Amino acid sequence: MSATAANHDSRHPLLTALVLALVVAAMNIGLWWWGNLPHGPDDWHGKIGGFSLSVFQRYQSPFKPNDFPGNDDIAADLKLLHRYTDNVRTYTMQQNPQLYRLAQKEGLKVMAGAEIDKRLDNNEREIALLIAKARAYPDTITRVIVGNEVLFRNDLTPEQMMTYLDRVRAAVHQPVSIAEPEYIWLKYPELADHVDFITIHIFPFWNGIPVVTNALDPAQRSPALNAALGSYQVVQQRFPYKSVVVGEIGWPSNGDRHEHADPSVSNEAIFIRDWLLAAKQRNIDYYLMEAFDQPWKENLGEGRTGAYWGIFNADRQPKFPFTGPVTEDTAWPWKAIAASLLALLPMIFFARRFSRFKLMGRLFFCMLIQLACGLITWSATLPFNFYLSWIDWTMLVLLFPAQVAILAILLINGFEFTEVLWRPKWMRHAGMLTPDPPEKQPFVSIHLACYNEPPEMVIVTLDSLAALDYTNYEVLVIDNNTKDPAVWKPVQDYCEKLGKRFRFFHLEPWPGYKAGALNFGLKETDPQADVVAVIDADYEVRADWLATLTGHFHDPKVAVVQCPQAHREFEHNTFRRMTAWEYDGFFRIGMHHRNERNAIIQHGTMTMVRRNALEGTGGWSEWTICEDAELGLRLMHAGYDLVYVDELMGKGLTPADFKAYKSQRYRWAFGAMQILKGRWSWMTQRGPLSAGQRFHFLTGWFSWFADALHLIFTLMALFWTAGMVAYPQYFSLPMQLFLIPVIGFFFAKAIFGIVLYRARVPCSWYDTLMASLASMGLSHAIARGILHGLTREKTSFVVTAKSRRLGGSNFAAFAPVREEGLMAIALMLCIVGMAEGYGTRYIEGTLWMFILAAQSIPYVSAVVGAWIAHKAGDKAG
Repeated sequence: MSATAANHDSRHPLLTALVLALVVAAMNIGLWWWGNLPHGPDDWHGKIGGFSLSVFQRYQSPFKPNDFPGNDDIAADLKLLHRYTDNVRTYTMQQNPQLYRLAQKEGLKVMAGAEIDKRLDNNEREIALLIAKARAYPDTITRVIVGNEVLFRNDLTPEQMMTYLDRVRAAVHQPVSIAEPEYIWLKYPELADHVDFITIHIFPFWNGIPVVTNALDPAQRSPALNAALGSYQVVQQRFPYKSVVVGEIGWPSNGDRHEHADPSVSNEAIFIRDWLLAAKQRNIDYYLMEAFDQPWKENLGEGRTGAYWGIFNADRQPKFPFTGPVTEDTAWPWKAIAASLLALLPMIFFARRFSRFKLMGRLFFCMLIQLACGLITWSATLPFNFYLSWIDWTMLVLLFPAQVAILAILLINGFEFTEVLWRPKWMRHAGMLTPDPPEKQPFVSIHLACYNEPPEMVIVTLDSLAALDYTNYEVLVIDNNTKDPAVWKPVQDYCEKLGKRFRFFHLEPWPGYKAGALNFGLKETDPQADVVAVIDADYEVRADWLATLTGHFHDPKVAVVQCPQAHREFEHNTFRRMTAWEYDGFFRIGMHHRNERNAIIQHGTMTMVRRNALEGTGGWSEWTICEDAELGLRLMHAGYDLVYVDELMGKGLTPADFKAYKSQRYRWAFGAMQILKGRWSWMTQRGPLSAGQRFHFLTGWFSWFADALHLIFTLMALFWTAGMVAYPQYFSLPMQLFLIPVIGFFFAKAIFGIVLYRARVPCSWYDTLMASLASMGLSHAIARGILHGLTREKTSFVVTAKSRRLGGSNFAAFAPVREEGLMAIALMLCIVGMAEGYGTRYIEGTLWMFILAAQSIPYVSAVVGAWIAHKAGDKAG
């Protein structure tokens, strides 16, 4: 952006924000328009040959007792259809027997059908009534059908059907036939000797043939129509002495894709209009399948598609015109406008509030807001295109908030992505200061809490503290609850050797875990101490740590100076290297993002706290196992500033193995939920915390909530997939309504993470990918920590092991990831089951297999991470 444009942008931020929002809203409307471009099949004028007819209304079903349409409903349906055709076809005689009388009154001709199946007694009743009605209404019932797809279903044998046909032919004057798919007639040609005409069903959709292609040859542009005409011609040529009636032909407007055949309103319109023109040209006798959508047919084994074959929907509204262009979703303008209006104010607010971001960043995030609002609008309105039961609506109501949560997490991650990439500079940048002379140095009391730590590791830390280039400080080593004197005694002896500046305390027994030890240290702190510093027992600090940072405390509003949690001795160990770079991502990306609004997460190492602020707000909280993060929040609530200095002033050791790595992240997730529950009112109500601080402490853990949702969704996916494989008649493929946002979220989160790592973390592509592997491998541990933290009050404080434990067998390497391994195996079995049962015939099935594979990545990552840790430990040994 030019300097002139930038100056204009800064002088008129509201105008720029308004223009940006309107541009993005217009782009949104344009996308909806493009997605609903009208299709132009040839016009149809004139009467339709006939309709297959079921007169059940929107919420009725033949499977419900006494749930049948009344005379007025049937008469209204027949009157509506008579505007389009003179012929209808029925399928049963016992249901709605008054139809024939009403059809006579309306002047319609009926091809009446008897329902024939395995129920032999019922067959007799159907045939008797068919004969009676045919005799009673000889001018209305012009043809009769004995059985619909009976041989296709293998309900009866051809011999049984031929007996029925002969009986009916002998009893009525109307022509008699049986309706079957075309291949049944070719398989049993002897049927033709027992009928007066041949009735075939033609469904290119169920053969997986598309309506249109992009072929240059006009003859290949309508493969479904060509297939239908080809089926008709084969039967006609096989039985030239019989007239052939197409008893059913059509295309569904909604439901599950079948191989290459896509159900949609536009495809239904194209196929039907093409068929009508072709049938008229060839003088084909036909009945369109069917007049009205029948929602109850979803339960007949065809999945969702069975409900959507009507030319009219279940509310008796035409789905498409027979002339002029066809639009897939005629309500798209209202949906597009609703999505744009929903996003407009948030876009204006963001673009105005963050006018300091570069123009491209504001445009990107406005587009992300619009995308989220568009998906919400689409998700909220799409179910109304389906005939859903109360169970379906219940599931939608339960799952819709999960979709909103996914979009919220996407926006939160997108905000971080936007600020990190497109900020002109960090607004709250803090660095190293010129050291104060000794007489002006604040007195610092360094607290080192340890439990059962290897003495040689602690001694390295003590040596680095002894080498500090600082005059006014003391070191308190607080060992709490270490049982073995051989572990804590050497540390005590070494402290005595280092001199009076170092004091050692052994506490046994002592409550409160690390927070309890630090509170004890607070009471033992030198009265002249102004600052309390805390480090972990494995850290080597730089000599200038205190000298270059304590000057920040000259500002009385500063309560905390925090440095990154960094690591050492990882370069030649694959596992330690991948975890070190995984940790680094948060301190190079997330901490800077939070620091812009004075909302950093205080950590329990490489941190310094103003003593009177710490004591004045209650010391270290012993009710949470994340006492460091809770203290930072409490100090913000008290009105203090926290300073983040992105300088590696000390380096510790990474967790020794995958078990320790998982355990630490579980503890952080559990403690985060303790804080969320304990300080909920602070984060959700107006008070001392700023809006930015509340935002970060409420949403900062949303990515971890995504891990918990991932676990819940995976368990649901395993259950549903098992149902689809074992009982496909009861479990249908998930709707694209749920699949598309999930897949989009997966890709967006992966892209955001990798791009930010490449921009902010000084590591190679290999290290970036390995850090991603390490991060994904923690998903299950985080999910368990979140769920346990929400449902439990307390858990054990497990110290993160930093020194290598004795190695075990290769099999034992996977002990820490037993659950993840089982989940990965279960998901892989589901993918195999889906591939065997569904293949790639349905786009929803392919998408579902992709989601299952994506769901398995965190679990596979955990197994791979555990193996890497095991092998790296062997090499180190």
